[in-house]
Amino acid sequence: MKFRQIIRHFFELFYPELCEACGCSLNVHEKIFCLSCLYHLPLTNYWKEAENPVEQLFWGRVKLEHVCALFFFGKGSRYRNLLHKLKYNGKKEIGVTLGKLLGRELKDAPFYASVNVIVPVPLHPKKQHKRGYNQSEQIAKGIAEATGWELNTTALIRNMFTETQTRKTKMERWENVAEVFSVKMPEELKNKYVLLVDDVLTTGATIEACAKKLLEVEGCKISVATLAVAK
Repeated sequence: MKFRQIIRHFFELFYPELCEACGCSLNVHEKIFCLSCLYHLPLTNYWKEAENPVEQLFWGRVKLEHVCALFFFGKGSRYRNLLHKLKYNGKKEIGVTLGKLLGRELKDAPFYASVNVIVPVPLHPKKQHKRGYNQSEQIAKGIAEATGWELNTTALIRNMFTETQTRKTKMERWENVAEVFSVKMPEELKNKYVLLVDDVLTTGATIEACAKKLLEVEGCKISVATLAVAK
């Protein structure tokens, strides 16, 4: 063990591990993020708050039990850069690590106590093949590891390849995803309390489209958790 640690420290002299948020070198016991960036993560605490602002976003649109996001992000924020790395730069470990952090909060939150299955927002197979993974699935894996809740990545599917949502208006976002999702195996979600997971909450169009399909399953109810929401 000592020899392996010596080799590791030797390589770190030339190829130091860096914090994915701020870019500073990580200490021996730090992984993915430095303690400072984790400490200053701008948490929303919405998992503790009924009728919070992100929950209100869906009022009159779709019936959801509860909605939360782990942290806020803004223009120029180091945490905004994290989301870009997770989605486009192959840094899927960011999703798993932050998913674990979110999962630890949800596990102790009364609003989520009855959740028994986690469903990530799916990517179209063509886009997932190009990207190499589904970022929402990585977040869901972290949540599942922290909570022990079942993870289901096959029941909800995306039927059509859609354009990116990034530069679309609210109406364009909804039109882009309105009929692209379906439930492939409804028996797996029958009478289940589903936690629907995505990376970022903006207009809520994607979450709404997914939730409406899931609610067609008998006895299914839904709460939502995302990593981030714009401040």
